[in-house]
Amino acid sequence: MAIFQEATSAPARLGGRAGGGWQYRFGGLVVLPLGFALAGLVAWELFCRESRVSPALLPPPSAVWSVLSDNWEILFQQSVPTILESIISFVAATLLGVALAVAITFSAWVREALYPNIVMFQLIPKIALAPLFIVWLGVGSRSCIVVAIFIAFFPVVVSTATGLVSAKPEILQLCRSLTASEWQIFRLARFPYAMPFVFAGMKVGVTMAMIGVIVGEFITAQAGLGYIIMFASSAGETATVLAAIVLLCAIGLALFGLVALGEMRWTPNERQPEPRFKV
Repeated sequence: MAIFQEATSAPARLGGRAGGGWQYRFGGLVVLPLGFALAGLVAWELFCRESRVSPALLPPPSAVWSVLSDNWEILFQQSVPTILESIISFVAATLLGVALAVAITFSAWVREALYPNIVMFQLIPKIALAPLFIVWLGVGSRSCIVVAIFIAFFPVVVSTATGLVSAKPEILQLCRSLTASEWQIFRLARFPYAMPFVFAGMKVGVTMAMIGVIVGEFITAQAGLGYIIMFASSAGETATVLAAIVLLCAIGLALFGLVALGEMRWTPNERQPEPRFKV
């Protein structure tokens, strides 16, 4: 009887564990970060009230929320150029990075000619090039987008190039034994293996694009959240600066989430994809 009860109760225990998997993942991905953030905000609010620190130096979260709620329309209007510039620069940086990665992977001459120069260019502080972009492109969105592209494309290049050479040698040998062309090997073997690496570079690239846009708006823009931050900081409006930073964090999380959703769509399985050929 005891053995029968143990055997019949085992599936229930396993089902309970399997059913609780999504709850554990939800708690780890959502509840814990939100709980930690809320605890930090409460501690911040209590510190500002008890220490009586000047709001110009460190405003409490309630003051930041008041700025967000009272000036929501203005902040949202100023966030539109930042969002558009970030998306355009991220897409352009991704396309440029993937194209350069393909070129330096499949051509030794291109790799020897371009890759050292790409690394050297990446080592140059982009803020030092911003005045040149202003001279060449003028003040406005174009300079911001170019600055962001040159900041964001390098992670995509490195990750994609690493992924393109990560395909298993036996898979490539099998493809060649089936008389597959180099284009077929790239399309059906190398690129599917590289997709996790491409999205890893895109996750870094989207954050770098946001940083590049804000750096560009600090210097060249006459609109956008970066312009609001510079204008508010010069006027001593620290709460407005923090409100704009909160919006930037929300925009960055949304763009990063879109990239993560794309990764889930195009790389749904943990295992590496197998090439498919029609012989």
